[in-house]
Amino acid sequence: MRNCEIVGWGTVLPEGTVRFGDEVRYRIADDVTHLDMLAGACERALARAGVSADELDLVIGASAAGVQPIPCTAALVLERLTLTGHAAAFDVNSTCTSFITALDMASHLLAAGAHETVLVFSGDVGTRFLNPAQAESYELFSDAAAAVVLRRSADADRGVIASAQRTWPAYAHDTEIRGGLSRSPAQDYADADPADYLFDMNGKKALLGMMRVLPEFFADFHAASGIAHDDVALWVPHQASAALGPMLDRLGIPVDRRIDEVSAYGNMVSASVPFMLARALDEGRVGAGDTVILCGTAAGLTANVLALRL
Repeated sequence: MRNCEIVGWGTVLPEGTVRFGDEVRYRIADDVTHLDMLAGACERALARAGVSADELDLVIGASAAGVQPIPCTAALVLERLTLTGHAAAFDVNSTCTSFITALDMASHLLAAGAHETVLVFSGDVGTRFLNPAQAESYELFSDAAAAVVLRRSADADRGVIASAQRTWPAYAHDTEIRGGLSRSPAQDYADADPADYLFDMNGKKALLGMMRVLPEFFADFHAASGIAHDDVALWVPHQASAALGPMLDRLGIPVDRRIDEVSAYGNMVSASVPFMLARALDEGRVGAGDTVILCGTAAGLTANVLALRL
């Protein structure tokens, strides 16, 4: 057990929506920035925790795509929150599961005594990078942001029970944005294929890859951790696509103890897991003493699973 607890959480969901049949997707307004959304979620999490930004000693940014190449997005968010604090700030990135990776890392740092109060935030404006010609991705994604404040808990039974993360690089190019950074710098944009700067997904191939690797990955996690399905109050998976339900069925996860809101919210990229966790906490679906499992897949192909006792 890595002793820690979530003492505050906050989310930002754009007001603008679009519909694709019965599916609802959220779109950031033109006059709102990615940084606005991230800072807003952090401010709400800090307010709920009763913690000032100056009390933070670590800020971890966990977005799939940052605000700019340098400095890290965590530093830019910290600038919005305070200019007088003492926190360290850095980013981690495992794309859609970045929040789980960051929470896992934060729990190790808290358990080691390296930090006392940690802010973790996630969020993306994926809809600004979509290709209208690729319906399977254009109609899937939503914009959102979410943040949590973590502290070591006085209750030794609260914290991260177990976690696992693995990447299968054979599937690295099934979901990607090729343009930008060192592979295709901005100054070369005029000579580049504009599609390289937009999200590209081979949904069928990505799904087949997940179906091949996930059953063994989750079976190994349960065997190593000793956590049975009956021990879990709620599964909070990344809301990847409409294939989520069938995949959860294949993994044997009970319908009444899992979140599947793809139709209502879409794929929120890195915000997906923390947004759904915050929503479950707000609704009282889970609370202190409950064990939740945060899990999902991401570009890479990467898979994460983390068991947290609230």
